[in-house]
Amino acid sequence: MLEGIGILSLTIWVPIVAGLIVLALGGDDRNADGPRTLALIGAVLGFLVAIPLWTGFDASTAAMQFEELAPWIPAFNIRYHLGVDGISMPFVLLNSFTTVLVVLAGWVVIKTKVAQYMAAFLIQSGLINGVFAALDGILFYVFFEAMLIPLYLIIGMWGGPNRVYAAIKFFLYTLLGSLLMLVAVLYLFVQSGNSFEILVWHKLPLTMAAQLLLFVAFFFAFAVKVPMWPVHTWLPDAHVEAPTGGSVVLAAITLKVGAYGFLRFVLPIVPDASHELTWLMITLSLVAVVYIGLVALVQTDMKKLIAYSSIAHMGFVTLGFFVFNPLGIEGGLIQMISHGFVSGALFLCVGVMYDRVHSRQIGDYGGVANTMPKFAAFFMLFAMANAGLPGTSGFVGEFMVILGTIQVSFWWAAAAGLTLIFGAAYTLWMYKRVVFGPVANEQVAKLQDIDGREFIVLAILAVCVLAMGIYPLPVTEVMHASVNNLLDHVAHSKLVY
Repeated sequence: MLEGIGILSLTIWVPIVAGLIVLALGGDDRNADGPRTLALIGAVLGFLVAIPLWTGFDASTAAMQFEELAPWIPAFNIRYHLGVDGISMPFVLLNSFTTVLVVLAGWVVIKTKVAQYMAAFLIQSGLINGVFAALDGILFYVFFEAMLIPLYLIIGMWGGPNRVYAAIKFFLYTLLGSLLMLVAVLYLFVQSGNSFEILVWHKLPLTMAAQLLLFVAFFFAFAVKVPMWPVHTWLPDAHVEAPTGGSVVLAAITLKVGAYGFLRFVLPIVPDASHELTWLMITLSLVAVVYIGLVALVQTDMKKLIAYSSIAHMGFVTLGFFVFNPLGIEGGLIQMISHGFVSGALFLCVGVMYDRVHSRQIGDYGGVANTMPKFAAFFMLFAMANAGLPGTSGFVGEFMVILGTIQVSFWWAAAAGLTLIFGAAYTLWMYKRVVFGPVANEQVAKLQDIDGREFIVLAILAVCVLAMGIYPLPVTEVMHASVNNLLDHVAHSKLVY
């Protein structure tokens, strides 16, 4: 328990308050530099207050750290309880870091309702940090639902021609899944003697029938967010219609919330049901890896291709979680972080080209390397990372998951390994058609290479991709204790017969 306002509260409320200030002082679009500057200051402050989570983190313990506890709604025993462990802490940092890049990326691109646009990202950043830090079930649910609202507005207000359809589809899919989770939360509240503490729920002795029903409820809430096949269809629509910043946040952070839910709720609360339904999770994960990889191969829209690529890569994450060994789970977590960097960077690259040509169609490009050599170099690095090239972050997580999976089943690992082939096929095929060859048309001939702002954003992500690919130890070592504790808990469950 920290005195006064703790670090986790700062990571939640600094960006939210900054977003509200941007809204209040935003002014009109004729003088948009004010809200842009305020938003950047708010995003940078949000990241700076999160850094002590890393520097002050004790990697030797699986206990929750930086805990904060205060009464919220005493009549229902609902408390403002925050804390992070080695599983959740890296994602608070990833989210705060991504918010800074998103504000920079939209600096000159967004020309209408600039203050509202920037404020939406700041508020969403705080709400997502709340999801990763919440240790009270209702507090988690409130943040989990509230984070949908800013992204719904971002897609619906600044998106493409079919933005309203995509925003409504995104909202309905995720909301319907969450309602089942609310039922599960209320059931656990009653079973635990009127407690909403998530850590108390981890110790509940539950019958197999109850565990299976809870598994189904949590599965729909989190599988839609990941998204797992076959509840993935909202994601390509949302990505295609979202502005570049919306796609970056959606891919880099929002999808991680669903995968995080499996580790915080499903595995520890219903461990026996998780073991019983391992076959289902492995099957759905491998379908995502293989089938969605093939779907990505035939895409003509760059954003849609990267969106399907995200689904395939997140299939790797859920596969790693349900092989129940340290390599698999840590590999899944590393893959989540890497995917945040790589997919975010790829969507930014598409955004760079779209801002100049106003087309996402692969067929409208060709020979971009001739006119944008610096951009082409960055784009190649991120394409290689997406394909899982050794030395990049994209390789580390996938390799760890395959190593973890092969300990359980050679054939599962062989099927998962196909994603390295498909990933190389669809990513490099896209890159070849867009970047290499002679200049395809007048629009490509007129392209200007990336400016200083774009260079900085892409360079920061390039450093992250390479650093994590060459030396992932600082990230993996903070996870060890928490992952081993989770696996020990799952192995010694308290099933009631």
